[in-house]
Amino acid sequence: MVTKMKIEIWSDIVCPFCYIGKRKFENALEQFSHRDDLEVVWHSYQLFPGYKQQTGTDFYETVGRLKGMSRTQSVQMHTQIAQHAKEVGLDYNFEKIPFPNTFDAHRFSLFAKTKGLQNKAEEKLFYAYFTEGRNIGGIEVLVQLGKEIGLNGDEVKEALSSKQFTNEVKDDIAEAQRIGVSGVPFFLINGKLAVAGAQDPQAFLDILEKSFAEWRKENPATKLEIIEGAVCKTDGTCK
Repeated sequence: MVTKMKIEIWSDIVCPFCYIGKRKFENALEQFSHRDDLEVVWHSYQLFPGYKQQTGTDFYETVGRLKGMSRTQSVQMHTQIAQHAKEVGLDYNFEKIPFPNTFDAHRFSLFAKTKGLQNKAEEKLFYAYFTEGRNIGGIEVLVQLGKEIGLNGDEVKEALSSKQFTNEVKDDIAEAQRIGVSGVPFFLINGKLAVAGAQDPQAFLDILEKSFAEWRKENPATKLEIIEGAVCKTDGTCK
């Protein structure tokens, strides 16, 4: 069994810095020579666990109320966040997005994980929400998103219409509380080094290099001793 260094990420879909942090982390991965030796696992987190989506209020007003600020202050804050997003190639459209409860979106991500598509699911959720303005709190929307990343729509609907992955989401949130997560994004690298927030790519890269060097000492690569004999190769030669 191939061993990989694990990177665990706690995030919430409605957290704008989680998508920014995801992109910055990916920019660092592109420069990391050992990226194939990493396993990235996404964990659920809810910034507003008791929130129930309401009609008749826009995003700025809703977030302003939840954070104790005026709509004007909310607009100003999110305008700055949108600029941060643009700097890493993301297009945020706060003016047209709803503000849903994300519990079912996290269950959707965990279902996708069972099919080896969790990272695609996370990217699709963020893009659908912040760029396209889709209601990722709705099961029908999540079923459609599942189809768009190659999942079976009927299987997604069956999972989300039941209570599948409910305990897993709760366990992720409980684990976050246990290890002291107070905000997201939150990265746990090799179970030892915690990184809070959307760090710059170079900072992520430095952390990866340091952590991987330590991990490799604990998990040295296996070098096989090969006894040569007659073989046939992919170029068609046999000798």
